[in-house]
Amino acid sequence: MHIKSISLILLQVIFYFGCNESSQREQQESIVKSDSLSSLNIKNIVGNYVDEDYSKRAEGYDWVAVTVIEISPTVAYIRVQSRSDKKKPTCTFEGKGILKNNSILEIDFEGKIILLSFEDNSVNFSTKDEADQDFLMYFCSGGGSLAGTYKKINEPLDDTQLRPSGYNQSLSLQGITFDIHASQQGSMNILIIQTSGLEIDNRPQLHEIDGNVNNAEIEDLNSDGSPEVLVYITSAGSGSYGSVIGYSVNNKKSMSQIYFPPITENPEISKGYMGHDEFAIIETTFAQRFPVYKEGDSNSDPTGGMRQVQYKLVDGEAGRIFKVDKVVEF
Repeated sequence: MHIKSISLILLQVIFYFGCNESSQREQQESIVKSDSLSSLNIKNIVGNYVDEDYSKRAEGYDWVAVTVIEISPTVAYIRVQSRSDKKKPTCTFEGKGILKNNSILEIDFEGKIILLSFEDNSVNFSTKDEADQDFLMYFCSGGGSLAGTYKKINEPLDDTQLRPSGYNQSLSLQGITFDIHASQQGSMNILIIQTSGLEIDNRPQLHEIDGNVNNAEIEDLNSDGSPEVLVYITSAGSGSYGSVIGYSVNNKKSMSQIYFPPITENPEISKGYMGHDEFAIIETTFAQRFPVYKEGDSNSDPTGGMRQVQYKLVDGEAGRIFKVDKVVEF
């Protein structure tokens, strides 16, 4: 056989086995990646983590703690607290972390990516972009920073030196308790609703909200023997637009979110609406009240009186909803 023909055959054989080996390697890497993604679970990293000065808290040392709470298998609520019984807390932070692999949570805070790396029962704060490392100082005073390593503790966090920040309220009815917490660290915040007493599902519910929580109420609005909880939110800015996040308990076993239709969906009711909402439960009716603006009115001086929209909780096709029951103007 001609030497050139033999060389060509050898090259084809080498190319075939090389491509085959590369293909097998890619398949193996794909399988490993798939197995890694299928094993993602927040349960392995939930708990409380503290800095080294936590052990010296009885001696007056300042300290910082990081709490990780499971929201779903790949989502966690992150809360940073620090000693606040003698002075304002040095570091505070709240956010939603997305599990990117078995050891890293990623938090998107106003476009900057914060990383929480977990290893050997500890967590370390850093940023995805090294140029943003100083951003971790934004959440601390006195030149401090979230950067550093925090060790996991097995016992409950000592809260005797903590002063709760943000909005905190506990509401109970018919054997069900709702612990409501919302951060107040800017225009965008985190709301977390933790239940106890439900027979099947007491997982916390997390919402990213535009504005601040100003109140919350509880009542059995549909008189079925299980309560509803309503959380009232006011947006930042001069409009002070209101919104509601509500949950209805299903036969004391679990709960589902209530759909609250935006006022702008109803042209008749929303005529003259420019925010400044007030919300309240009146017996088993939910009421929304707001000033009515006439053409030419300034935001601070409405002249059209007040409009009150009353809603009843009813069963919809996909869940419970608030349906307009009555509109009153005065």
